[in-house]
Amino acid sequence: MDFKNFKTCYKNFLARIPLRRFQNPDPIVSVLRLNGIIGKVGPFGSGMTLASLDKYIEKAFSSSRVKTVALVINSPGGSPVQSGMISRRIRELSDEKDIPVIAFAEDVVASGGYWLACSANEIYADENSLIGSIGVISSGFGFNQAIERLGIERRVHTVGKKKGMMDPFQPENQEDIKTLKEIQKEIHESFKKRVLESRGEKLLKTKTPLFEGEIWTGKRAEALGLVDGIGDMRSVMRKIHGDRVKYRFISFRSNPIKRIFGGSNESKERMKILSALSVLEEWAVWKRFGL
Repeated sequence: MDFKNFKTCYKNFLARIPLRRFQNPDPIVSVLRLNGIIGKVGPFGSGMTLASLDKYIEKAFSSSRVKTVALVINSPGGSPVQSGMISRRIRELSDEKDIPVIAFAEDVVASGGYWLACSANEIYADENSLIGSIGVISSGFGFNQAIERLGIERRVHTVGKKKGMMDPFQPENQEDIKTLKEIQKEIHESFKKRVLESRGEKLLKTKTPLFEGEIWTGKRAEALGLVDGIGDMRSVMRKIHGDRVKYRFISFRSNPIKRIFGGSNESKERMKILSALSVLEEWAVWKRFGL
C-alpha cells in the first residue's frame, strides 16, 4: 500500500471513530439518596449520620465529569446536630469542587430533612410532598409509674443539680422542662438561621409563620419560597443538561433496627423490649406526617 492510499484509509478510519463523544462527553449527574431518620434511633437503630454517610457524599463529588449532584431526600428529620453536620459537609464539597447541588423532595422533607435540603442550591418537590416542620421537638417515654407498679426501686446518685435532668424513670420536673425549652430555643434559632442563609430572598414575605413547625404541600411550599419549583429529578435534570444526561446512583439506606439477641434469656428479653421501643419511636416520627 502506497502512502497516498494509507493516508486515505487512515482518514476513513478516523471518520468512523465517534470523537465527538470524547470531545463533548455526556453530562453526568450523581444521585445521592438520603432516606430515613437522621441520627441514631434508639439503642439498636442506625439512621443517617455524617459518619455513615461521609464516604457516599465524597463519592458523589469524586468524578471530574459530574456536572450536578442531585439529593433525593425522604426524611421526617431527627438529630439537629447530624442534620447540620451532613448539610455542612455537602456544602463544603459543593464549594470546593464547584459542583452545584439540587435537592428533590419525595414523600416528606421535614424538620431535619428540610435542613438537609437547605444544603442545595435549589430545591424541587412533588406538588403533594410534605415540606417544612421548621421547629424543634423532644420526645420520649415516662416509666416512673410502670416501675412503681412492678415494685422496682431505682437508685440514682448524682453530683450536680441538673445531672439527672429528664430522667424517664422520674416524674417530670417543671424546672427541667424550662431548661429543655431554653435549649430547644437555641437549636431553633440555628435552624432558622440556616434556612434564611440558604433561601434568602426566595422566601415569600408573608404573614404566614414559616418557623413554627408547620408543614405544607409542595405546591404551597413553592408559593412560600421554601422550594424553587415542582418537578422530579429526571425531568429537571433533562431540562438543565439535555436528553444525553447520565446518572450515577449512590444509595444509602439506614438499618431501622439491628437485632442482636445473644447471651442469657434475660438479656434477650431486654433487647427485644428496647428494639420494640426503637421501632415504635421511629414509627411515631413517620406517623406525624401520615406515613
